[in-house]
Amino acid sequence: MEEYSARQLCLEDDVFFMWQVEPTVIFGRNQVIENEVNLDYCREHGIQFYRRKSGGGCVYADHSNVMLSYITRSDEVVTTFSRYMQMLTEILISLGLPATSTQNNDVLIDGRKVSGNAFYHIPGYSIVHGTLLYDTDMEHMLHAITPPQTKLDAHGIKSVRQRITLLKNHTTRPLEEVKTLIRQRLCNHTYSLSRIDVDAITNIEKEYLNPTFIYGKENLPL
Repeated sequence: MEEYSARQLCLEDDVFFMWQVEPTVIFGRNQVIENEVNLDYCREHGIQFYRRKSGGGCVYADHSNVMLSYITRSDEVVTTFSRYMQMLTEILISLGLPATSTQNNDVLIDGRKVSGNAFYHIPGYSIVHGTLLYDTDMEHMLHAITPPQTKLDAHGIKSVRQRITLLKNHTTRPLEEVKTLIRQRLCNHTYSLSRIDVDAITNIEKEYLNPTFIYGKENLPL
């Protein structure tokens, strides 16, 4: 959907949309899947895993949180990222939350990560996307992603929990209400996909579903 919005819709306005997925691990463009994803755990628990085209780290997502995508006509990486991070931070502040952003592209509440974000660029367009942790299955998050051993040795799983926070712990608003607020703050009209649009997106999707893309050319499953 992101690629289609940028490559084929070519809208003059910025594009923003939210999406949710079944339990899924999404890892970065340059990451080695075996180093980032606990494949055995994912297969055992029915967790899907996909590679994205942006950089950044590995994330776990499910229906208890929301993913955000922002597409704009720009070749300015720093400016685009800064604008997106500011928009997201200001939305959380409007909820009465002490939200701040970091140089590592994270959004924090009380110093704990509630959103991680990444960027990629195609000619003439910049795409920023990320997570917003409202609620999530923390056991899946901790075990489906394989953090570097040095990080586990230095901090431990308990510390991983301490560095992450969930939006539900800071607001009484349900997730659907938070989504409505985000939509109202960032969007002034909607674009409805046609059947042609959906078919074109499905065609783009084939690349993302290709095992060679998911696993890497040297890491195809037996």
